Amino acid sequence: MARRALVLVEGHTRGPGLLYVQAAQRLGLVPITLSADPAQYDYLAAESSEAIRVDTDNLDALIRECSRLGATYDIAGITSAAQSFYATVGKLCQHFDLPGPNAASIERCCDKFAQRQLLAEAGVPIPAYRMAENATDVESSAVEIGLPVILKPVVGLGSRGVRLCRNPDELAEHTNHLLGGKHIWRSSPGILVEEFAQGPHYIAQIMGNEVIGITAADFGPPPYFVFRGVTFPALLTDEEHKRIVDVSLRCLRALGLGWGPMNIEFRWTKLGPVVIEVNPRLAGAPDPQLVQLAYGVDLITEHIKLVIGDEWNLRRRHSQTAAARLLVPDRDGTLDWIGGESRAAAIPGVAEVKLYVEPKTPIVRKGDIRDYIGHVVAASPNFARTEAILQRAVDSIDWSITPFPTLGK
Repeated sequence: MARRALVLVEGHTRGPGLLYVQAAQRLGLVPITLSADPAQYDYLAAESSEAIRVDTDNLDALIRECSRLGATYDIAGITSAAQSFYATVGKLCQHFDLPGPNAASIERCCDKFAQRQLLAEAGVPIPAYRMAENATDVESSAVEIGLPVILKPVVGLGSRGVRLCRNPDELAEHTNHLLGGKHIWRSSPGILVEEFAQGPHYIAQIMGNEVIGITAADFGPPPYFVFRGVTFPALLTDEEHKRIVDVSLRCLRALGLGWGPMNIEFRWTKLGPVVIEVNPRLAGAPDPQLVQLAYGVDLITEHIKLVIGDEWNLRRRHSQTAAARLLVPDRDGTLDWIGGESRAAAIPGVAEVKLYVEPKTPIVRKGDIRDYIGHVVAASPNFARTEAILQRAVDSIDWSITPFPTLGK
């Protein structure tokens, strides 16, 4: 009898890619990663997990490779840990008659302008927005909305190219950055000019049509939106929780979603919850670990069960508060040394300490997800204790960065 395989289209260098491989193995599946460059995923070799080089931007090539694999394995399901390939996954699942997301809905959702239009038509509360294709459009849109505004690429991930512009000089500078050849576009250039919705930031963690819980998140200093800390579950009143859940479900209906993992980002403004973004994917690390530590629900395993047509279970096993701090350098330069992770990991309540960089690594901050150099995760029965554990662990980790030489010196 052929072994059952889970096909993963691409992986994730820092995100949940490894967790998908390990969860598949625990479920008795053979994880097989299809990638344009399998060598970029170190965990594949470490887990002795099969990987096949294929052009993952070519749907026909992927169909041929999956058909070839079908001669050896029973392909139980196809999925991805990367949002940029989730629509492709939907097309593959449809071709092979496997459970999967609606590709057209995913593609609409990944276009931030199309997403805003659909949410606005459904009466979902969102910031004022305009679409711009050139500097003149950006300037006129900012005048209409009123500074400060946020500029972001219409298609993009990980806060790349996202910036708060508080005055005309910042607006012109970032417009030039996006349109002047410095930003790498994933599609034809298009800029979303958006009202800056102010207030606490929350993320609804969703599977199917069920809101599993809500995460609270904090950002570093403006003008960028780099997460510094996330806590699950958020400290909300029953009424606040209900309002976020209600708006989340309205988003799913408006966008034709409701299959598999999703997360929706909100700002709680003076008008209540305002939707910042709907992401048709599992939230990135360490969010899935926080849900598992807090509620005992393994979102990645439950997602795979859905993918292979098995019965899933989102029932809470326990209730704790889990939180993470993302480590972000305060300057550019060469990383001389970084250490203290073993001290931090030994603190009771610390669940994970992970450093992403090695000494002598050049540090060049981008103002997005690429700035992280590590994270610490902790859990305990209550919020205050978890925060105290995290602070002690973060204080145990230290590093030194020597600034790059200045020209002329």
